[in-house]
Amino acid sequence: MNSGSGGILVPFDFSEQSEIALEQSYNLSRLLKASITLLYVIEENAVKKLFSKSDDEELSASVQEKLNEFAAIATSKTGIKAKTLIARGKVYEKIVELSEMLKSLMIIMGSNDSSGIKKKFIGSNALRVVREAKVPVITIKGKHHRDGCRNIVLPLDLTKETKDKVGKAIELAKLYDGATIRVVSVLQTTDEFVVNRLTRQISQVKKHIEENGLSCTAEIVKSIKGDETLADIIVDYAHKVDADLIMIMTQQEVDFTQYFIGSSAQGIINNSDIPVISIIPHSKEERKTVTPF
Repeated sequence: MNSGSGGILVPFDFSEQSEIALEQSYNLSRLLKASITLLYVIEENAVKKLFSKSDDEELSASVQEKLNEFAAIATSKTGIKAKTLIARGKVYEKIVELSEMLKSLMIIMGSNDSSGIKKKFIGSNALRVVREAKVPVITIKGKHHRDGCRNIVLPLDLTKETKDKVGKAIELAKLYDGATIRVVSVLQTTDEFVVNRLTRQISQVKKHIEENGLSCTAEIVKSIKGDETLADIIVDYAHKVDADLIMIMTQQEVDFTQYFIGSSAQGIINNSDIPVISIIPHSKEERKTVTPF
């Protein structure tokens, strides 16, 4: 896996959750030999309403000073120089725009509840970033995480993106020095044909992963209470296997230029206190080049 010139982009607003996201970026920075860029976005409309020009300059200087402090910590933890960046505009737009401009390998960002008056920009913009970013996005909602990754949960169904998704999971598991991949499919029907097809698929996937030298388990689960959502079932399973990461994929439109987040993926991102990595399927042209995950 090649490191990119832009390294890892960490949107940062000095909230507890963005600090946790920064801490989780250290291990990947070391593994990828990639720099970290801390990005703070000043929402200009709010600045114009609340601050004079001199106050605005003072705010920028204060933000820069604080960013430098956290960048220094990141550098000491990873051994790779961390960078800082302040941008102005809509938060999610700037995150996506700068990730492309910097050629970032990935975005790692905290995710708080997207409801409530006191929400930070991190929580309210996470889904938009996942939907529009052209690189993998790791969203981190929970407070306590291992330093590293031992178990990756890979939810699979019968969609055409399965092969692409499995390949990315293998690459990620190898990056983490042989993490175990926990393949899981949720049974939502009693149709014998579908059940048999799903059983065959996860068996084939398990074999393929093991042939790549990785440990793998494969399981079909179903609702116990009967009223859980697909997202609830997957998050519960991730807790059961002590997962460090859940991998999901945004779905492709016909022309490969637009992506959307299904309701189950949104539910996982919103409700999981286990980090979630969201990746996009590759087009045929992109598969010819080396890209992360």
